[in-house]
Amino acid sequence: MDASIVIISLPAIFRGIGLDPLAAGNIGYLLWMILGYLLVSAVLVVVLGRLGDMFGRVRIYNLGFLVFAFASVALSLDPFRAGAGALWLILWRVVQAFGGSMLTANSAAILTDAFPARQRGTALGINQITALAGQFLGLLAGGLLATVDWRAVFWVSVPVSVAGTVWSYLSLRETATGGRGRVDWLGNITFATGAGILLAGITYGIQPYGGHPTGWTNPWVLSGLIGGVLLLLVFCVVETRVAEPMFRLSLFRVRAFAAGNLAALLTAIARGGLQFMLIIWLQGIWLPLHGYDFEDTPLWAGIFMLPLTLGFLMAGPVSGYLSDRFGARLFSTAGLLVVAASFLGLLALPVDFAYGPFAGLLFLNGLGQGMFSSPNTSSVMGSVPPRYRGVASGMRATFQNSGTALSIGVFFSLMVSGLAATMPSTLGSGLTAHGVPPATAHEAASLPPVSTLFATFLGNNPIAHLLGTGGTLDHLTAAQRATLTGHTFFPSLVAGPFHHGLSIVFGVAAGMALVSALASALRGGHEPADGDPAKDTPRAYAREGQA
Repeated sequence: MDASIVIISLPAIFRGIGLDPLAAGNIGYLLWMILGYLLVSAVLVVVLGRLGDMFGRVRIYNLGFLVFAFASVALSLDPFRAGAGALWLILWRVVQAFGGSMLTANSAAILTDAFPARQRGTALGINQITALAGQFLGLLAGGLLATVDWRAVFWVSVPVSVAGTVWSYLSLRETATGGRGRVDWLGNITFATGAGILLAGITYGIQPYGGHPTGWTNPWVLSGLIGGVLLLLVFCVVETRVAEPMFRLSLFRVRAFAAGNLAALLTAIARGGLQFMLIIWLQGIWLPLHGYDFEDTPLWAGIFMLPLTLGFLMAGPVSGYLSDRFGARLFSTAGLLVVAASFLGLLALPVDFAYGPFAGLLFLNGLGQGMFSSPNTSSVMGSVPPRYRGVASGMRATFQNSGTALSIGVFFSLMVSGLAATMPSTLGSGLTAHGVPPATAHEAASLPPVSTLFATFLGNNPIAHLLGTGGTLDHLTAAQRATLTGHTFFPSLVAGPFHHGLSIVFGVAAGMALVSALASALRGGHEPADGDPAKDTPRAYAREGQA
């Protein structure tokens, strides 16, 4: 829940610390508040999963709860304002993500150790669906708490994390025997640096550079992309040459492990894109068109997205239980086909849709993702030797978290490109038609599309913001002011350009879901039995998986 609770609460947080979210220099703060947690989670989970294999999964998990609790307290006590306040929040979100990564890297491995194969799908299904549902419930919780006080967004984590720390230390016991081994320092450094630089480069690629709406021609972005890929290639070479690698590349010989992780990566990218596009669609266009104040849209966006969470919660445990009896491939593949169909359905909706069909498609999407996630996690974790489950859990979480981080760069870039084609002329002509001087209208229309996108994402009316600060509104008639700053002018203006971008986004997401379904179908049907020492190697499991 903490991975997403801040996303919907950003308008209240920025107002609380006195930071203008649309000022050019503050976009960086906005991005890192969203992405700092995701980037750290994507980079560190595999390292912490390997440490769990070496020093004890429960030990690392318990320590993670302690770190998470401490960071949650620090976040709720931010003593600064403006840029300094934003930096405080970003720093402690990074620390919080470090603790959260210690939890997510080892939780699936602890459950896999604790449950026999006949119950594992159900156990991992409950765990996985709870986590995924938490991402969407975080949007609702953030919207509710932000209306009370922006600090309440962070307060809510304090009692949960403190209670969780005490509970985990009192109740959890190690059920697996870990080996000390050696820390793969070179592998850790090359992976963390390479993945961090690559994801940061993708993140900054959505910001404008020069005369371009995106930053993919920025030398720093290109350097990050190329440097990150090169370091990850070096990492792969290192991992084939060290005695005790942190990233077991040999696990990819196991077909179920490789196919399951590929499907999880592509599904995470599509799911992350869906989450952000739905927030923008609801907060920036649909809710204002239906009479909701811009300040109230974050809360109502979370409420109107509940069918998605409901689908998760209904399908996850059931598909996990059934996959224990009938195997993972059928349910995972069918679920992804349902996800692809829901994306195509969303693609067919008008921007100003009727809520019934929209809610039905969201429910269908959540149902499909629930059908996929539980069996896929069970298949991936059950396909590897027991002594590698910590690192396998970390690798699985790395693919999932990387997909969420990648989705922001991929889908925001697609959306920005779609908006850049028609937004400036549409906005400029719309403003001049309502009495705004041409020079002022041109200046407002020259606002980078990413700023307009973030304005809708934050539940702000950019027209009132842009024209109000320059005093332009004071020179217009009362009727013109009411029209420009009302609920419908900006949403109606951007509906056409937004739908053009949305068509690209959902089309790509549907394609990713279909490729994921193909990967899932190719995972194989056999799952190795637990506890056979003769098969406790990736090569032996690979032979079993291909049989």
